[in-house]
Amino acid sequence: MTKPRRISIFGVTGSIGESTVDLLQRTQGYQVVALSGGRNVARLAELARTLRAEVAVVADAALLPDLRAALAGSGVEAAAGPDAIIEAALRPADWVMSAIVGAAGLAPGLAALTTGATLALANKESLVTAGPLMLATAAQHGARILPVDSEHSAIFQALAGEDMTAVERIILTASGGALRDWPLEKLSSATLQDALAHPNWAMGQRITIDSASMFNKALEVIEAKEFFGVLPSRIEVIIHPESIIHSAVGFHDGAVMAHLGAPDMRHAIGYALNWPARDPLPVARLDFAALGKLTFRAPDLARYPALRLAQEVMQAGGMAGAVFNAAKEVALDQFIAGQIGFMQMAHLVNATLGRLSADPQLGKVASSLDDVLAIDHLARVTARELAAGLTKTA
Repeated sequence: MTKPRRISIFGVTGSIGESTVDLLQRTQGYQVVALSGGRNVARLAELARTLRAEVAVVADAALLPDLRAALAGSGVEAAAGPDAIIEAALRPADWVMSAIVGAAGLAPGLAALTTGATLALANKESLVTAGPLMLATAAQHGARILPVDSEHSAIFQALAGEDMTAVERIILTASGGALRDWPLEKLSSATLQDALAHPNWAMGQRITIDSASMFNKALEVIEAKEFFGVLPSRIEVIIHPESIIHSAVGFHDGAVMAHLGAPDMRHAIGYALNWPARDPLPVARLDFAALGKLTFRAPDLARYPALRLAQEVMQAGGMAGAVFNAAKEVALDQFIAGQIGFMQMAHLVNATLGRLSADPQLGKVASSLDDVLAIDHLARVTARELAAGLTKTA
C-alpha cells in the first residue's frame, strides 16, 4: 500500500493557501503535517480540523490562547510565533507550499529545504532576497524548488525538455494592475481602494497593490533571473491586459513557447502539486472564439518605475534584492497607512537603495539566513527614517 503523501501549507489562510486546500480536497492519498496562518485564527482552526493537520501555527504569538481554544478537542497541536513556524517547517514532509507573504516566508522555506522536501514556492521574496542561498540549500539537501507564481510556472513549463543554452529571452506578462489605464498625471492621487480594484485576479491586499504599482512584477523579474539563471538583459516585461498568456520563452531559432490559461492560480498550484505528472484540474477551459483577441503593450517606465529599479538591483547583485524587498515592504505599509502617496512608494525604495549603496555588506552574496536578516533589518530602519521625511503628495 502506498504511503500517504505528507504535505504542509504555510500561509494557508491566504488566497494561494485556500486554492491549495481546494485542490487537496479534490484528491486522495495525502496527510497534512503543518498549517500556518497570519491572524485569522478561526479560519486556520477550521482548516486544521477539516484537514486533520498535526499542527497549526498562528504567526502572532499573542493569538496562541485563541488558537488553542479553537482547536480544543480536535487533537491538532497549536503553536504560535515565528520560531514555531520554523519548527513546523522542519517536520518531515514530502511537499511544502510556501505561501507566506513577504520576507517572513524566507526562514520557513529554507527550513523546509533542509529536510529534502519539494518546496512549492509562491513566496517570490525568498528568491529575491536570498536566491543563491535558497538554491544552494536545495542542492545541498537534495530538495527541489518548484515555482508557483503563475509567470514562473509558465516559464518552467515552457522550458520542459528544452536546452537552456537555446533560450534567447524570457517574457513575463503583466496585467498592468488596477491603475493601468489611468492618466499618468493622476497616479499620484490614487487611493488605497483605487489600487485594490484589480480587473482580473482575486488576490490579497498587499499583492494587489503591488500589482498596481508593478512592484510585484519587479520582484518577479528578479526572481526569474535567480531561478532560471538568465542574464537580466534577457528578461522582458509586456503588458497583457487579458491575463491569458501567463508568460513565454523565446528561443534562438525565433520560436516562442507561451503558456495560456484562464486567470486562476490553481493552474500553477496544481502543476507543482502533481509534478511531474499533469493531472486534471478544475479550472476553466479557454474558448478562443469567445476571447476574440489578445492585446499587448510595452510598459511605461514613468508609470512603473519599479521595473527600472529591478534592473538596477540585478546589475548591483549581492544583497541588493534584500534591500529592495525590505524597502518595498516598508513603502507598502506606509501607503496602506495613508502616510505616503502611491507614486512615492517607488521614490522611497529608490532613496533607500541609494542610501545603502555604499554599505560593504550590500555587495556580498548572502551565505546564511543571518546575513539576509541583518541587511533586511538595516534596510527597513533606513526606509522608515526616509519615510518620516516625506510629505504625502496628492
